[in-house]
Amino acid sequence: MPRQLLYLLLILSTLTYSCVTDSKHNSEGDTDTLVTGQSLVKVSDKHIEKKKSPVKKKEAGINNPIASSSHTAKYKLRKYDHVTAFFRRISGPTTKLCVENNVPPAAVLSIAGLESGWNKGYVGRITGNILSLGARKGDAELPALRLPRVKSTKQILFDSLVIIQYPNNDLVWENRPESLKKDYRPSSIAGTPYQLAYFKYNPDARAEAQLENINDFLTIFISRNSRIAVYREARHLMDSLVDLHGREILFDHATALKFINTIGGRPNSFNFRETWPKKVEYIMKNAGLVELTGKMYLDQKEFDEVW
Repeated sequence: MPRQLLYLLLILSTLTYSCVTDSKHNSEGDTDTLVTGQSLVKVSDKHIEKKKSPVKKKEAGINNPIASSSHTAKYKLRKYDHVTAFFRRISGPTTKLCVENNVPPAAVLSIAGLESGWNKGYVGRITGNILSLGARKGDAELPALRLPRVKSTKQILFDSLVIIQYPNNDLVWENRPESLKKDYRPSSIAGTPYQLAYFKYNPDARAEAQLENINDFLTIFISRNSRIAVYREARHLMDSLVDLHGREILFDHATALKFINTIGGRPNSFNFRETWPKKVEYIMKNAGLVELTGKMYLDQKEFDEVW
């Protein structure tokens, strides 16, 4: 056989062996990955374990202060930002006013949360009247209004700067009846359909109005001379308990319940519906308001320390 032909055969033999070997390796790799999945699973498991570790720590509360709070677990309403924001703003001054007037602060805070819808209702947001107190003789009250409702969300809008951002076909304009609720806006605009978003852009004035609203409830409505019998009864009951036990009794759950059930849930009361006291109690219990107000006042702790 010629030497050149021999060299050619040797070269072809080497190339053939190389191709077969590469093909075999590739085929085994594909089998591991696509059929058994072993190679992929082993690699993926390592990555999954590394990625899951921070999540487990977060769930355990290491990187999540809300989840780590035993109070949040015990009082389920505390996990909601709007509930936290509502009580952070008014709980301190409300507690002080209530103690001065012998009324359980946890009960008043619960009523404010319920009546105002966590300050999301348009009447309360316009007027600062978070306790939904009716206007008395000489008080300015929110008049009848024509306001738009967003078709998709059913939300009522009252801020003109927000209203103009919506196309006309996204809104339904409705006539809103006069609210008969006291309007705590400045006297120049109280009782008028103008500057409805005043408190939205003046948060300090809003805070003052809300506290004035609470003070009216404590001193005018729940008074010894109130024309409403259940209010006089509640005032006498609370004064008697404080005389016997001191003001610490105002931070007792049973005392707050007595107050709530005295002023509501029956005819000629703050709210005649039988379910009303139960709704107020639900908020008080699930936001931990008895504990909150007690520790803030008796132990002189700040809201965020207790909440």
